[in-house]
Amino acid sequence: MDRDPAGPFLDVARDAVAAAAERPILEAFLDFYRETVVRKITGLADHDARRRLVGSSTTLAGLVKHLRVIEMNWFMRILAQTPEGDLPVEVCWQDYADSSFMLAPADTIASLIAAYQHQCELSRQIARRHQLSATVPHPQLGTVSLRWIYVHMIDETARHTGHADILREQIDGQTGP
Repeated sequence: MDRDPAGPFLDVARDAVAAAAERPILEAFLDFYRETVVRKITGLADHDARRRLVGSSTTLAGLVKHLRVIEMNWFMRILAQTPEGDLPVEVCWQDYADSSFMLAPADTIASLIAAYQHQCELSRQIARRHQLSATVPHPQLGTVSLRWIYVHMIDETARHTGHADILREQIDGQTGP
């Protein structure tokens, strides 16, 4: 089958899940954005991935680190109800939206990608143990379902993929998926 000129997003929809059940559709869209974020940082020098090119503290490397924390929050902390002390990294959950972008001197593109991909795999494993309609307590929202978590994670990851696209274009002119 020929690839659609509209790009890989439609390839995912057509090839993987265009007529699938709800869960494979949600999983495929989230995985598409997860993979796109990794592609956006791959091939850069570490110093370029750390460059601040916008008024905020957002960097390509910081986006990958932030998305790892977001994965950890929604799948481990919320869905699996993992106690904070048992999470793989210590995070101040009161300001994680800002602090999770901050890079440590030892953070490299390779280490950030590996940690993010590992966290995504843990998220997949946790999600497989639950039905889409399964609900869990949430400190601010009352309860959330796995379905809601998937939709939120697609939104969150897609939004940051757009940020990554703009940052990558500013760094070396690379555009596209």
